Amino acid sequence: RQVVRIGSRKPIDVRVRLVAATNVRLEQAVAAGHFRADLYYRLSVATLQLAPLAQRPGDILALAEHFIEVYSRRLGLTQVRLSAEARDALLSYAWPGNIRELENVIHYALIICRDGSIAREDLQLHAVARPGPAVVAPPAEAVAGEVLERVFERLFDEAPQALHARVESALIRAAYRHCHHNQVHTAALLGITRNVLRTQLKRLDLLPTARVAAPHVGHEMAHEPKVRLHAAA
Repeated sequence: RQVVRIGSRKPIDVRVRLVAATNVRLEQAVAAGHFRADLYYRLSVATLQLAPLAQRPGDILALAEHFIEVYSRRLGLTQVRLSAEARDALLSYAWPGNIRELENVIHYALIICRDGSIAREDLQLHAVARPGPAVVAPPAEAVAGEVLERVFERLFDEAPQALHARVESALIRAAYRHCHHNQVHTAALLGITRNVLRTQLKRLDLLPTARVAAPHVGHEMAHEPKVRLHAAA
């Protein structure tokens, strides 16, 4: 690809590969209007879901060795290694701060370690070590699905009239309120067009009513014909 600098006329050949990371669910952020949709679709070419470091124990020592190499060069150190006790401590730690915490722990250990070896005492680990493998929490989508199924079961037992219309109306109202009465964001969140949403909002009497400005009394009187009265002679 080619780009042209601001103020220049000469194109420059560039080869760029952009890698972006986030801990936010961007699909929901786009639907809520918190993240630009056009930027999301430009970035979303290949998406990878990474589990927390506590759920990837096989990556802990490899990442630790990588950070040892990086910060050893910066600090002018050579041939620094992890002791067996330090390795066990890294593997048994819960890592609530994820990879960034591991990086900082290794950086600090390299500053204070002696004789080219990182001991257990050099590792600044604050949280309680986990006694066993980390428990994987169910995805939020699965939890939400179970909650919805329980709610529907209760509704089925009550056997209300017009159940579909009742659920649809509640969904429209909740989504419209969640998006702060923004029709574009509500339609995107529900996966429907804005025209369909407006039809539903009109049915539920949720569309804002148009205001008609009252005539200005002084303005109207200014255009009324003036009548002069003459007293009889």
